[in-house]
Amino acid sequence: MATRTATATWTGTLREGQGGLAFGSQNLSYNFISRFEGSADTNPEELIAAAHAGCYSMALNGALERAGTPATSVVTVANVQMTKGEGGFYISQIDLETTAEVPGLDAAKFQEMAEATKTGCIISKALSAVPMTLVATLK
Repeated sequence: MATRTATATWTGTLREGQGGLAFGSQNLSYNFISRFEGSADTNPEELIAAAHAGCYSMALNGALERAGTPATSVVTVANVQMTKGEGGFYISQIDLETTAEVPGLDAAKFQEMAEATKTGCIISKALSAVPMTLVATLK
């Protein structure tokens, strides 16, 4: 099986320091503000959201194709919520919103397949300890 690799670096103090993330041909920066207060730089939770949205869209597309009803498009947004608790920060919720164009598929079957994909895609499995919701819309 494939092994995927990313590298993270951090220099300086927690609040004033700067981090770098490298994977594939991407080099992104992150810092305390981007992670906990919001800025134009990325953060680890945003990357989790991107990975989850990408995995879910691919997995749903594949399931629809295997069922004989290939999608024209699948668009997924993943919202990853970070919460501060007694033990520190943690990912408390992931909300998936997907919209798909699938000619010839009825809404009930689409909902069934979308829900199955929510627990079946690789990233969903890896994040199974986190509560997840799904809003699936068939165009």
